Amino acid sequence: MSLDLNKIHPRHGTNSVKWEFIWRDEILEQGDHAHPSQGDQQILPMWVADMDFRCPEPVIEALHERVSHGLFGYSAPTDEYFSTIIDWTSSRYGWEIEKEWIKLTPGVVPAVHMLLQAFTSPGDKVLIQRPVYYPFSSAIENNGCEIVSNTLIYENGSYRMDFDDLAEKTADPAVKVAILCSPHNPVSRVWTYDELKQFGEICLANNVLVISDEIHCDLIFSGHQFVSFPTISEEFAQKSITCFAPSKTFNLAGLKNSNIIIPDPEIREKFEEVLFRNGLWGTNSFGIVATIAAYREGVPWLNEVMAYIEANYRFMKEYLAEHIPEIKLVEPEGTYLIWADCRELGLSPAERKKLILDVAGVYLDEGEMFGPEGEDFERFNIACPRPILEMALNRLKEAVRNYVPA
Repeated sequence: MSLDLNKIHPRHGTNSVKWEFIWRDEILEQGDHAHPSQGDQQILPMWVADMDFRCPEPVIEALHERVSHGLFGYSAPTDEYFSTIIDWTSSRYGWEIEKEWIKLTPGVVPAVHMLLQAFTSPGDKVLIQRPVYYPFSSAIENNGCEIVSNTLIYENGSYRMDFDDLAEKTADPAVKVAILCSPHNPVSRVWTYDELKQFGEICLANNVLVISDEIHCDLIFSGHQFVSFPTISEEFAQKSITCFAPSKTFNLAGLKNSNIIIPDPEIREKFEEVLFRNGLWGTNSFGIVATIAAYREGVPWLNEVMAYIEANYRFMKEYLAEHIPEIKLVEPEGTYLIWADCRELGLSPAERKKLILDVAGVYLDEGEMFGPEGEDFERFNIACPRPILEMALNRLKEAVRNYVPA
């Protein structure tokens, strides 16, 4: 197949968070800031993690067929749905799962909130590896728990886990849960088998339950291999909970459908209790249809999109090296999120935000959102048509050249 991924698809009028909303003073405001009618004042959004590519045609066709039926009553996952998930995890990750292990939720972030409700009490500690996806911190704090950061080590332009620190912190009996981000958002590491094994052994030795967020697991760059945490050993599988979804893989985030895989029956029962306590026993009619179509027929689309994203990264890397060498990119191994080291710009976070958003008109996720360890960084979403990426980089080049701090 051949997709026209350079084509810009207008997203205004679709309630797009990415294109129609902006955070101002901690309030998500709707506006026309990113509308092409703004001309040179248009803000280019490269922040929230969804793609600017149409999802696979088989998904669109399946949704059209479902809509044409005209009845949208309550829905439940069918045997076809479960067999699709089982086939996908088997073929992609080599993990043979069972239907009973699969629990549906309206997204991984709601699932993490409810998992913490199930397996922690207020005052408990939850370990994360900052800089990391900021909703983890929100989920921990929203449930009255304390954040413990097993901070990643950044050296020579790459990140690695600090296992000595992990062992020390998980030895604290107040640490009940560790959230593993695999592949990691925002630093785009695809953890190796050996890294995951060491992480798991330390958590297991200290009776720490692992929640493995693997939502980006299908977005892997050439030369790297994703390893699903529970496939390393049966002990890991029984002492962990794995979160999957087609949302990042096939650009289906708005359909609010994710799959939480829990092999251990006691852990699964505790989570089910929280699901029912929150009144979540239904699911999204369109999410079911889209998931089946995507997993059954979306692989050619996925392969082409990932090749394009890798090409976007190479373009960005070469552009910055030539025009804005002060910005260094952390080499991505997966996801479509690029973590950029901006220390050589010599700007404070406030000055950098003014430069990038107000002067260049490019809307990114600022590094400090991912924890204090990200203060000197920015996160770029490059799952967009090349013309948008090139326009954003040209704007950044001019802004850096001409910027004079107040």
